[in-house]
Amino acid sequence: MSSLARASIVGEGRGPAVPARLLARPQAPAVSDAARRFGVLEMPSLEFTPEVAAEVEPIYAKVTHHIPRIEWPMHAPYIAAINRLKKERGAVILAHNYQTPEIFHGVADIVGDSLQLAREAAKVDAGIIVQCGVHFMAETSKLMCPDKTVLIPDMRAGCSLAESITGADVRLLREAHPGVPIVTYVNTSAEVKAESDICCTSSNAVQVVESLGVDTVLMIPDEYLAQNVARQTNVKILTWKGHCEVHERFTADELLAYKRADPEIRIVAHPECPPEVVAVADYAGSTSGMIDYATGQAPGSKVLLVTECSMASNVETSAPGVQFVKPCNMCPHMKRITLPKILDTLVNMREEVTVDPGLAERARAAVERMVNLNN
Repeated sequence: MSSLARASIVGEGRGPAVPARLLARPQAPAVSDAARRFGVLEMPSLEFTPEVAAEVEPIYAKVTHHIPRIEWPMHAPYIAAINRLKKERGAVILAHNYQTPEIFHGVADIVGDSLQLAREAAKVDAGIIVQCGVHFMAETSKLMCPDKTVLIPDMRAGCSLAESITGADVRLLREAHPGVPIVTYVNTSAEVKAESDICCTSSNAVQVVESLGVDTVLMIPDEYLAQNVARQTNVKILTWKGHCEVHERFTADELLAYKRADPEIRIVAHPECPPEVVAVADYAGSTSGMIDYATGQAPGSKVLLVTECSMASNVETSAPGVQFVKPCNMCPHMKRITLPKILDTLVNMREEVTVDPGLAERARAAVERMVNLNN
């Protein structure tokens, strides 16, 4: 087991869930740059007609266990309108696993974790990407496909983990620890990636750390992910006190109580959880790894996903017969993305995400070093 240390820097771990630079932005103008390029469309009718009901009924079959029939008329007109408009725009909608079922199953073209979405964004032919996730994910998509227009339905959709550190903080870390490589989790801003040596995901973090051939690395910004990696390598890990506000709320006592109540429950945890939570899990892995584990269980199995609660609802469709126990910790930032906001984005082409080209080139290099390592 490796030794573990905390990087000591003034300002460590600070930052609101939503960055001041985003909150300080004025409201999007009536006509954005993207609207000037692509034009503004008329807002479609949102009447729940028999035709709309028939059009979206196959979608409702996927979410029938999560959205009561009485609520469906509120979602259906938006789903029908969004699916028509995205074709008219030549747009593709990316949705993170933490999005609500009406978005995940109703309008998304591509679903997955943050890195999966960025990789898929680079492959699609569409010139417009609507990112249903948080801001750093939209930035990462822009890094991976700089020639495409990337929109986010709510620019205020931040992330407690990504906002726990800035590019200036990383530069201070370099000064305090000269010569120590900096491994940065992909759940960070482009500014932070640009100051890093290499990126990592929760699934390849150990591989990335050990590939550097050194005895000490700085791993930022997720303290718990770094601590969980440290248990699997002899490399000394210096950490930063950043946390995901969803995963940090889980406790080992809470999960052990579930186990005592029903010993057959399989606990599946994300490595952004505290180490004592990961220690009591039957499986710990990335979002995609958690999904693979859960969908691979036999019918009748009971699975507790220790992550954002919408993910269990979305995975349930792909795991018939598996019973999901849901300790519901929601991400308030993911929940800023709604069907009305997605529709407004497609109609008015609002909230375009851009990254300075020079900064983007440096950030992309850190991501590509990771990708090339995997290849």
